[in-house]
Amino acid sequence: MTLEMDLVIRGGQVFDGRGNTPRFVDIAVKDGVITQIGEVAANGIEEIDAKGKIVTPGFVDIHTHYDGQVTWGNRLSPSSAHGVTTCVMGNCGVGFAPCKASDHEMLIKLMEGVEDIPGVVLTEGLSWDWETLPEFLDNLDGKAFDMDFAAQVTHAPLRVYVMGQRGADREEATDDEIEQMARLAQEGVEAGALGFTTSRTINHRTSEGDPTPTLTASKKELVGIAKGLKRAGKGVLQLVSDFKDHDAEMDLMRSMAKESGRPLSVSLAQNYKVPDSYRRVLSALDQAQKEGLAMTAQVCGRAVGIVMGLDTSISPLSLSKTYRDMNELALSKRVSKLRDAELRGKIVKEIENSEHASRRMALNFSHMFVLDNPPDYEQPPEQSIAQLALTKNCHPIELAIDVMLMDEGKGMLYMAFLNYANGNLDPSLEMIKHPHTVMGLADGGAHVGLICDASFPTTMLTHWTRDRTRGEKLSLAFAIQCYTKDNAEVVGLYDRGVLDVGYKADINVIDYKKLNLHRPEIVFDLPAGGKRLVQQADGYSATIVSGVVTYRDGQPTDNLPGRLIRGAKASPVPSLDEII
Repeated sequence: MTLEMDLVIRGGQVFDGRGNTPRFVDIAVKDGVITQIGEVAANGIEEIDAKGKIVTPGFVDIHTHYDGQVTWGNRLSPSSAHGVTTCVMGNCGVGFAPCKASDHEMLIKLMEGVEDIPGVVLTEGLSWDWETLPEFLDNLDGKAFDMDFAAQVTHAPLRVYVMGQRGADREEATDDEIEQMARLAQEGVEAGALGFTTSRTINHRTSEGDPTPTLTASKKELVGIAKGLKRAGKGVLQLVSDFKDHDAEMDLMRSMAKESGRPLSVSLAQNYKVPDSYRRVLSALDQAQKEGLAMTAQVCGRAVGIVMGLDTSISPLSLSKTYRDMNELALSKRVSKLRDAELRGKIVKEIENSEHASRRMALNFSHMFVLDNPPDYEQPPEQSIAQLALTKNCHPIELAIDVMLMDEGKGMLYMAFLNYANGNLDPSLEMIKHPHTVMGLADGGAHVGLICDASFPTTMLTHWTRDRTRGEKLSLAFAIQCYTKDNAEVVGLYDRGVLDVGYKADINVIDYKKLNLHRPEIVFDLPAGGKRLVQQADGYSATIVSGVVTYRDGQPTDNLPGRLIRGAKASPVPSLDEII
């Protein structure tokens, strides 16, 4: 008698996640695990016809900020709309545990400033049914989601929890305080957090403009906390840095990795001011790897860009008091007012004369482009707003406003502020191909009114393997491996990211020819009616988590098989050492 399977995917072109040549085979799933790959004779309770489509492991996004969203919702969109079946939150040292009741507001202001999640959303959305990180994990354990997710120990709340206001004020930690933080980091990892994260960038500030509590933490403090992971014997390290003192920062990271014996990753992108500095970091990673230190960089496949429109957090219009006073009006009324020549002239003058803190970003017209539908994320410099305005003989502010007024006020601009100093994505390509980098930085769940980069996996498959016209492309097998096996393994999740017998049945069925991104759009679905950017895609025929279809043809199903991941996961396939 033929055994019945829960799910059979038939006839697709299967990419295994290891970078191997794809095969046209069937996949059988039982009890959330892949049980057979090849010609499957068994019937499935559910069957998917994948002929003419590609089949990939579910994508693993190791850099998200869903720490708030997991407490009030069960859909981790927009990431889940882009084939992501596992994500890791709690990056950049910001999160919500551990936290004393007296510090709730402080952590809300920090997350509001660093990750652009409105304070009113967090105030209404967070239940605060926890104090310690193990209690935070217990609060999430057993809840149902549309993908699996893992948490990390975050340095900012840890520092404030141990040091109080002194921690928030970035004072130096005592030996006893360092040991307390190390003990709590160890406790968090032993409770199931995947690692420890911190931030050393001046760009991370509270909503009141204060630097993140971790900005100037000493080498002694960070190495001391890293030793807490050594005692646990598990966990990864992640940080973001400005690299203003390259040698000192690399020495710090090397010491953290060496003293803890744990893998470490650092965020890396091209900076306009020092456009070649990323190469220096890559070279330092090469040297560290030669010395046996597991150090990598998290990179991304397109520019990190600010999305600007009439409803976004920042745009040229945000520099005008007159326009800011109109923010409470319905979009249609704002559109109508912006078409009044006299009022518009007043607004343009206010923008020109503004000294607003976001001026440098909001008026960077030489790196600002029209974001069409579908969006083009590698436009040449001659298509910038600055150059188009010269061609049209108009003021770039006027042109920017005209673009945002398109589609009844839903037009979008895109200001590429990292990875685009050269006016192309060649630096991204160089970083992607480097042997000691992994794909990250998508920031799903954060920057909700500014950035919509959770679609990075879709860009990786469409732009880099199929659509790019301005340079070298990547093979489809390699691009898939980057977002599956490589990402899963760098955070210790060896049970997924590969399509093979025994592995977790997290799978995408994709109509590769039809795979396309939509332009981002604003929706108002956060607690307290808060707004956020989301981005849809065509071509995802089915996304499967633990053998259960969570998205079909881009639309969510009623199935919520995703759960909290506690700790690293072993490979279902014995290693060579185990076989010997």
